[in-house]
Amino acid sequence: MAISNQQDVADTIDADIKSLRIDRSAKQKNGSGRGLWRWILFSLGVSFLFGAGLFVYARFNTAVEVETMRVRAASTEASGAGVTILNATGYIVAAHKIELASKVSGRVAWIGVEKGDRVKQGQTLVRLEDEEFRARVTEAEGQLNSLKAQLAALENGSRPEEKARSQADLEQVRADLENARVSLNRTRALVEDGIMSKQALDDAQARYDAQVARFASYEKTHALVRTGPRREEIDSMRAQVKQAEGTLAFAQTQLENTVISAPISGVILERNVERGEFVTTGFASDRGAKGYVVSMADLNDLQVELDINQNDFARLGSRQPAVVTTDAYPDRKYQGEIEEISPEANRQKATVQVKVKVINPDQFLRPEMNASAAFYSTEKPGQANQTSAAKPLITIPAAAVRDGAVFIVVDGKAVRRQVQVASTSQQGVTISNGLIGGEDLIVNPPADLKDGRKVRPKQ
Repeated sequence: MAISNQQDVADTIDADIKSLRIDRSAKQKNGSGRGLWRWILFSLGVSFLFGAGLFVYARFNTAVEVETMRVRAASTEASGAGVTILNATGYIVAAHKIELASKVSGRVAWIGVEKGDRVKQGQTLVRLEDEEFRARVTEAEGQLNSLKAQLAALENGSRPEEKARSQADLEQVRADLENARVSLNRTRALVEDGIMSKQALDDAQARYDAQVARFASYEKTHALVRTGPRREEIDSMRAQVKQAEGTLAFAQTQLENTVISAPISGVILERNVERGEFVTTGFASDRGAKGYVVSMADLNDLQVELDINQNDFARLGSRQPAVVTTDAYPDRKYQGEIEEISPEANRQKATVQVKVKVINPDQFLRPEMNASAAFYSTEKPGQANQTSAAKPLITIPAAAVRDGAVFIVVDGKAVRRQVQVASTSQQGVTISNGLIGGEDLIVNPPADLKDGRKVRPKQ
């Protein structure tokens, strides 16, 4: 019975196969040309559709080469840190940068430091040629000594020998006066007796009058010699001595200023002069005289200079604590606090400049490094409102943001993600929502990049 059923199925299949055979006689009757063209057109259409499909498949499945970066987030992990209230980026700067200039103009004779050298306060850095300044000191010393000698002579008065000579001269004049008086009386008697003429009496009278005047002059001179110089003359000479002392002190100061020393202990940031170059206290130019010799700073006193958006400025206060990190050493964290707030805002950038003091800097920090500051409240995380959860600091290049969104790489594909920009600075844009850190961000996405497109990072 089973064998009979199988035979019936086989006969049925053979009949169906025979019914599928092409009736060549019918084909020849309908014409072979029309069927051939239909077959060719059908083949071309299928080939075109197949090629277009392959193109579309390759277009949307070939990985696009893109530039990526790993997003880093800085959080407040310092001991006792509370809820993060604001993230900002800026630069490390020296709190007090000194451009050390010369007090006198001159040519550099010696320079003893190089860029990056650590120096101590009072250490000699530069020497200028000092021959002219030494000559001025010598001249001032000679002038002062001369005036001091004149002052001593006035203060000591006349010597005993000078007084004795003056007394002798006065006695000689007194004797001449007495002789003239006797001669005048004798001549007057002879004239009265008619022995001598009237002219002889006139001549004797003239000689006597001259001796009287001469005696009076010598008497006054002797009195001056005995009493000494006037007080006004001594005071005038003392004033000249003081002036000469001031001239000498100025010349010595100018000589000392040819040696330029470090005003503080710190690091040489720039060496601006070479031996033989001219430094000046007035004008300065790139090719002429130099205005300063070196620039230096104390790298134990560093700050982070930040531009805070005016919309976020109200969140900060005086001495606001912060955690500072750098792009060069993202794993190293430094405690800081706001030390300076600019008294005026920047109208063009709509920002307010804030400087954060780095409390314990080390040798890893350098001026002009990129740095980030995460400001936090003094409340402990357990006491803070749960609605104000801490948000990490995310700073990315501005070119990565397009129409309020970024592209990240997930399993070899570009995934579009909406972000919220908190602030913009020279380092990039700060993202307050949309990224948490650790994502592979496409830095400069192509204009035709779509969500879900295959991508591969550049090597």
